[in-house]
Amino acid sequence: MRLNRYDLLFAAVLLLVFLPFFLIRPLYEVYETFNSAHGMVMSFIKFALLSTLGEMLGARISRGRYCPEGFGVVPKMIVWGILGMGINMAMIIFSNGVPVFLEYMGYSDAGADFAGGLTWGKVLVAFCISVAMNSIFAPVFMTLHKITDIHIADNKGSLKALIRPIPMAAVFSRIDWKAQWGFVFKKTIPLFWFPAHTVTFLLPAGARPLFAALLGVVLGVLLAVAGRKK
Repeated sequence: MRLNRYDLLFAAVLLLVFLPFFLIRPLYEVYETFNSAHGMVMSFIKFALLSTLGEMLGARISRGRYCPEGFGVVPKMIVWGILGMGINMAMIIFSNGVPVFLEYMGYSDAGADFAGGLTWGKVLVAFCISVAMNSIFAPVFMTLHKITDIHIADNKGSLKALIRPIPMAAVFSRIDWKAQWGFVFKKTIPLFWFPAHTVTFLLPAGARPLFAALLGVVLGVLLAVAGRKK
């Protein structure tokens, strides 16, 4: 894959958008304050930007263009933003509920271990949270994301995809379940998402949605590279 002017433009835009937050301390403090006060809003923004960028990078690697025909940048950003709020909600539910369940099952220090400093106990609880969330929530989330992708492509990437009802039964039957089950569910969930989200739940609560969005970017690029080699 040869670099072109669009690659340089894409890199320049990334630097212009994200670099100021690392270089200008007051700007980063504004971000931190807003993130603490409006976590769901920031989840929408983070996933809308980062996950869409990840898909664009994947498209560039696998198909040669950042925005292939029917890609639909704006519809994808809106969908990713909504899904991002769902991911944040799931993280809150599972990170609070799983330690309670572990205590119910006899691990009496689960809550204290998870709230404390980095120990093997905290790693164990974080791993249990990751397994629970990715086993229960992730398959539904991934299937819904696939359905929205098909719907956006059916509407040629236009904004009409956001207002037209999704023909759920018809789209559901068009999913490649051999790939969805055999690869996305059976391989990426245990081999990538279980360990990746274990690390996520070891981070402070405010940093988890951002890290989860970055993981989506990494996975999108890895899948694109793997698909290109295949």
